[in-house]
Amino acid sequence: MNFSPLLSGMKIPATLLLCFACVTAPSLAQRPQPKPHPTGPWSNTSLSPDERADLVIKEMTVDEKIALLHGVGMPTDEPVTPENAASNRGVGYAVGVPRLGIPGIDMSDAAYGVRSSGVNGRYSTALPANVAAAASWDTDAAYEYGALIGRELRAQGFNMTLGGGVNLTRDPRNGRTFEYLGEDPVLAGTLVARLIEGTQSANVIGDIKHYALNDQESGRNSVNITISKRAMRESDLLAFEIGVEQGKPAAVMCSYNRVNGDFACENQYLLKEVLEKDWKFPGFVVSDWGGTHSDVKASAAGLDNEQPGRFFYEQRFKDALDAGKIPQAELDEHVHRILRSMFAAGVIDHPRQRSVIDPFAGFETSRKIEEGGIVLLKNEKAQLPLSAARLKTIAVIGSHSDVGMISGGGSAQVDPIGGNAIKAPGQGATRWMEETWFPTSPLKAIQARAPHATVKYDPGTDPAAAAAAAKGADVAVVFAYMWASEGMDLKSLTLPHDQDAIISAVAAANPHTIVVLETGNPVTMPWVEKPAAIVEAWFAGSDGANAVGNVLFGTVNPSGKLPNTFPKSEADLPHPTITMPPPESSHFSGPASPEKWAMGLPPFQVTYDEGVKVGYKWYDAESKKPLFPFGYGLSYTTYRYSGLQVTPGDKVKVTFTIANAGAREGSEIAEVYAALPAAAQEPPKRLIGFAKVKLNPGEKHSVTVEIDPKYLSIFDEQKDDWSPLPGEYTIMVGGSSDNLPLKATVSLK
Repeated sequence: MNFSPLLSGMKIPATLLLCFACVTAPSLAQRPQPKPHPTGPWSNTSLSPDERADLVIKEMTVDEKIALLHGVGMPTDEPVTPENAASNRGVGYAVGVPRLGIPGIDMSDAAYGVRSSGVNGRYSTALPANVAAAASWDTDAAYEYGALIGRELRAQGFNMTLGGGVNLTRDPRNGRTFEYLGEDPVLAGTLVARLIEGTQSANVIGDIKHYALNDQESGRNSVNITISKRAMRESDLLAFEIGVEQGKPAAVMCSYNRVNGDFACENQYLLKEVLEKDWKFPGFVVSDWGGTHSDVKASAAGLDNEQPGRFFYEQRFKDALDAGKIPQAELDEHVHRILRSMFAAGVIDHPRQRSVIDPFAGFETSRKIEEGGIVLLKNEKAQLPLSAARLKTIAVIGSHSDVGMISGGGSAQVDPIGGNAIKAPGQGATRWMEETWFPTSPLKAIQARAPHATVKYDPGTDPAAAAAAAKGADVAVVFAYMWASEGMDLKSLTLPHDQDAIISAVAAANPHTIVVLETGNPVTMPWVEKPAAIVEAWFAGSDGANAVGNVLFGTVNPSGKLPNTFPKSEADLPHPTITMPPPESSHFSGPASPEKWAMGLPPFQVTYDEGVKVGYKWYDAESKKPLFPFGYGLSYTTYRYSGLQVTPGDKVKVTFTIANAGAREGSEIAEVYAALPAAAQEPPKRLIGFAKVKLNPGEKHSVTVEIDPKYLSIFDEQKDDWSPLPGEYTIMVGGSSDNLPLKATVSLK
């Protein structure tokens, strides 16, 4: 989410959306501080969060209740007022009830680190992009990812994160693909659950977003997504279901788009029928920034908190309450959900305490997660790992690799230490929709690992110059990037700035060419046959260069595997072109009146007629061979699978053995898939489980993966529930979606 440049160029008066009162700003020293501990019977920690919330509600006035249902603007961008004075200058703030010991809710964007630290004179660690964490397929790493964010939020003075993105990669051109966890609901849902658990371990309110089907940025405020219930429940909503049930987030952020006709933030099916009734979600629903479009309808559907302002959920809400259009019980339900979530997350019992962030621990965590998420895509003739002792000359080319590595933009953007690495000192402040490099230099990392070699650098702006720099070197390492950001979709999956030509020229000049990709999205590679090795490093975080250096020189054995399919071309996608909004769905004509904003922009239509065939399921079903398949990734060692056994039961157990048949230690990600009976009319296979196993040379390990029955079921629209089908199921196990050497058939009832 982001509000100021809200939605791809829309210009909406701040007064219209935020409805602020102009007041005199007190000095920072006069800011009132929330009481540190609850006072009253609700302070009894032996009571449940629900019981404690109800005790508080009994003491609250109507105005105090309504104040908890909305924001007071974006403190980061607003002057200090009596209402936001106790805030931490983040992107959202809901006023608490100080007289009852209830603190305000202080929110910060935190997809891959805490946002906007620079304007507040603070430091935040940039973790690798979320998609890199997904490429690790490592549930422990996902937990540590969230835990670091939780600790740094708390240290800075925030008590709620706005991270937890889990929208599936229906279209790999989505500008926010780097913020999400891949194309498969079981992988994405499992990892986001662990990330949420990690974040909430720091007594911070966790969040999962953007609920739901917010799978493209183009026209995100006006697009209407049409999709069947079965298709959404087995794909995008399944990722949320797993994340909600396993991760137990305190909050869910509803998305900007419409789904089957209604805005997500006032969508009865999404919020009431699925989230509240089917999943028994006890927490609160917060709108994406500016994503609220009504009071009565949104309240009845289950929206609990409007952010960042109060256009609908303050005076209009109160008027509707007084008129009987919103029942008092409905108001109390909203307040209950917010308060019980605050108690459950520990933000009341453990008030935030600002402290100094440990940057060294942050760098180490970031580097280790990046090392686990780097994917080795190609390695002809064992070009990698490099041997420093054998190298006399190295050419490093492209992507500002002399000074830094690119990061993902938008509301996820973390401020780099010292500012944007490609800008002059003192001029590197983070700006919206501007490419930002972190000061982590691959050139320096390579020089440090090959101290006796001559390392030359070329900026990679001219194919002939780059080829000349590469010619004659023992090895040429080309860094290529594709920037992405919230608020935009990629025009194509082609590398920008003529980088394809640079890579082709360098590979033609030097047969020992290694390409390192810094992307948040899949990219096409017309040059794929030319270089000796290809490495996907993603947006690599604060210490990305050292992680890449460790993989290139073999200190770390790569173990990452793709969480998204890399297609050969856009022509192979379910939607070869992104449906763009027409002018009338892009901006208001004439003044943006309250009535216009309440109605929202006129919708334009996108139909997900591919249904459940998301990612690899599409390529399998349509018999399209991708460039690199889902779950694919190479290692510096080799693994062998054997001994598959499938045991039916309440939870099917899949047991097999993995052996490290190579000469060095490594970690293998074992993937378990199932083909359902033909009557299910499903794609050829679906991921139903996975395990990451560390093995020494020659070591073998028996692995058992228990399968959630839901993963072997279909969503039956007639029953409005998950339904297993009796019949023959084929269980497949291996190292990627297209390399599954173990197969067994089992009959399930």
